[in-house]
Amino acid sequence: MRERTQAILTHPGFQRFIVSVILVNAATLGLETFPAVVERHGALLTVVDHLALYIFAAEMLAKLYVERWHFFRDPWNIFDFMIVAIAFAPSSGGLSVLRALRILRALRLLSVVPSLRRVVSALLRAMPGMSSIVVLLALVLYVAAVMATKLYGQTDPERFGSLPTSLFTLFQTMTGDDWGNIAREVMAEHPSAWIFFTVFILVCTFVVLNLFMAVVVNAMDEENAEELAAIEDTTAHTERILEELAELRKEIAELRGSRAGD
Repeated sequence: MRERTQAILTHPGFQRFIVSVILVNAATLGLETFPAVVERHGALLTVVDHLALYIFAAEMLAKLYVERWHFFRDPWNIFDFMIVAIAFAPSSGGLSVLRALRILRALRLLSVVPSLRRVVSALLRAMPGMSSIVVLLALVLYVAAVMATKLYGQTDPERFGSLPTSLFTLFQTMTGDDWGNIAREVMAEHPSAWIFFTVFILVCTFVVLNLFMAVVVNAMDEENAEELAAIEDTTAHTERILEELAELRKEIAELRGSRAGD
């Protein structure tokens, strides 16, 4: 029975069914944000939501039945289990915020779809390298904020009057949000301020942020390389088994031929 259950869980058709349920459940949770739809079809949305939850719970129980304690050794299984468990928590009183967390079920696509799982694994692999870049970015922001506060604090106190406001303004500048107007207001009294803003944008946007992309791309390349290596090892192992079977068949045929000759 356990082998049959495992065969069902790993069948591509069942995986596509789970993906469809996740998408439908995510759509119904989105429709619940429209008051007009809730007034007309609120009962139907609730039924679909509960049905999806029961399907997810049945899937979790089936996995627990098949894998038993090995179920908790897979981080993706723990991720799915926590998302489904949150849905069963009481959503009344002080825990009413948990009702909004039902949309987290859409994140189950990360564990069900293999391509999304590889992307998340690559991001987790890139975390150590990204931490160093975050420190570098924070250092650049801090140095630039101190300079901007001392240089332009009196000119534009709303944006550079203190260190926290300067940090927020420079973060806004780094993202490219309305930085032109910010720079022009400062340049009205400090014509050379364009040098500061240009250097800051070049360093933060075109250097540091691109380092994030480089680290992530490198991690994805490593993830793909490991996956290809695993596939090659499996293929080579299968080929060796087939070769051994062919040799065994040949030896058995020779033995049968020798016995027939005797």
